[in-house]
Amino acid sequence: MRPYFEKMQDWGKPAKENKANAEEIKKIELEIAGLVEKVKNAGISKETLNKRGEWTVHQRLEYIIDPGTWTPLHTLYDPMDEESGTTGVVNGLGRINGRWCVVIGFDNKVMAGAWIAGQPHNILRVTDIAKRLHCPLVWLVNCSGVKLPEQERMYADRRGSGTTFFRHAELNKLGIPVLAAIYGTNPAGGGYQGISPTLLLAHKDCNIAVGGAGIVSGMAPKGYFDEQMAEQIIDATRKFKSVPPGRVEIHYDHTGFFKQVFQTEEAILDAVKEWVTYLPAYNHYKFFRVAEPAEPKFPIEDLYSIVSFNQRMTYSIEEVIARLSDSSEHMEFRPDYGPELYTGLIKVDGFLMGIVANRQGMMPRGYPEYAPYPGIGGKFYRQGLIKVNEFVSLCGRDRIPMLWIQDTSGIDVGDLAEKAELLGLGQSLIYSIEQSDLPMMTVVLRKGTAAAHYIMAGPQANNNNCFTLGTATTEIYVMHGETAAVASFARRLVKEKDAGKPLAPVIEQMNKLVKKYYEKSRPAYCAKMGLVDEVVPMKDLRKYFVAFANCCYQNPASICPQHQMILPRVIKG
Repeated sequence: MRPYFEKMQDWGKPAKENKANAEEIKKIELEIAGLVEKVKNAGISKETLNKRGEWTVHQRLEYIIDPGTWTPLHTLYDPMDEESGTTGVVNGLGRINGRWCVVIGFDNKVMAGAWIAGQPHNILRVTDIAKRLHCPLVWLVNCSGVKLPEQERMYADRRGSGTTFFRHAELNKLGIPVLAAIYGTNPAGGGYQGISPTLLLAHKDCNIAVGGAGIVSGMAPKGYFDEQMAEQIIDATRKFKSVPPGRVEIHYDHTGFFKQVFQTEEAILDAVKEWVTYLPAYNHYKFFRVAEPAEPKFPIEDLYSIVSFNQRMTYSIEEVIARLSDSSEHMEFRPDYGPELYTGLIKVDGFLMGIVANRQGMMPRGYPEYAPYPGIGGKFYRQGLIKVNEFVSLCGRDRIPMLWIQDTSGIDVGDLAEKAELLGLGQSLIYSIEQSDLPMMTVVLRKGTAAAHYIMAGPQANNNNCFTLGTATTEIYVMHGETAAVASFARRLVKEKDAGKPLAPVIEQMNKLVKKYYEKSRPAYCAKMGLVDEVVPMKDLRKYFVAFANCCYQNPASICPQHQMILPRVIKG
């Protein structure tokens, strides 16, 4: 297959600098960076923790992750408005001793790593990623148990705090190891967090236990507390603090739960690095690469000039992908069919990837073929839906991971669109994605709108979508705010007009709705609510592409030999 992949078709051209556009994008990126920094500084200070002889989770991550490979996720995720502004865990993709892993750690600056609102949902997202990528999950456990005054916010619905322990069991069942470095005091939920991984490596001062200090409150048979009970609780608590249950001498010397015990922060993390090298993985650099890695021919900083900040302005998606693909090369699938969408093969770090992206601007005259009106980029029409269905099916057959770049305003509507079967073809694409059983990564470059957002491997594709990225230009909504205002108030306007009443109050409500839609579709809000898994600077997009490609090919659950692939042969004809 060398002739197919080693040298693909060149594309792209030097970009014309657009300083004003770049400034608009970088302004939003700077605001996002400020929010990220606020999250990192939540809780007690690094200095305070270090004085206690503990590293922060960020210091641990910096030590364990190979330099330049950390790609954080869910940094701004806070769907339940936790008072700390975080979910209490830090996670992402990173390489450890040359092996790509999904890595997550409790933020021990925030309530000593307690279970807090939104955290179980974050953890489930992370275990989903490990499952879909078939990558090891590495835990930095430092969990003081549930934030008891707010226990109902994380315990114990179907996606609540205990669900992660079942997820760890599921990963083990699938042959995906879960490694844990365990620090600090980990009672109750923290104890199960410590015991549920595959391999337990312990710091000398850690413990894991069924119950924590809270168990002493069980000494209230009267059903209420008085001074006598208070004194008993004080004595029991002092004893617990000096000799907590589940210490190293219990779980290393007696139960044998702890595989190894280490005296320092560095030693336990060095052990994790060593154990990661023992885990199953191909030498994917040799086994799956179709060509030597190569940087794009054009600088990725060009994206600040290419991608229009103004949502009404168009740009070339080809020029975008040319800044993300190895050597700025590609193989396009069916270029003369369904022109509103780009579908094709690219290389990322030498690995073969399928990619689907929305084109912008006016479509060729006579398109769509079923309607008298002109086609507009960003929308889906009949041919485009058929083309993407075919492409996804072929990628699934050939086991080629997929990248999706969204900038879509939706699927064509109206009787002509219904007669053209767009509703069924949209659901067919969902079926094709589900049947493909492929890992997928999605970037909402600008607009993610209505059902088009779903059918382009949006985060709703739980069995396929590993994670979704946003940018400073991202907007996600069921429809544009102005469109939503018309849909919500059109009949009211008619009613008021017919009744001879002033229209100003209705117009005011319409403008309020537009403003609300705008505020709740911004990049930071999308990250907070989990509509995207991370808002990424334009200049870092390829870094995430590279991390994703490496994770996909490191230990895939299924393989199609390169010489048996049909998609490149279909493209070539």
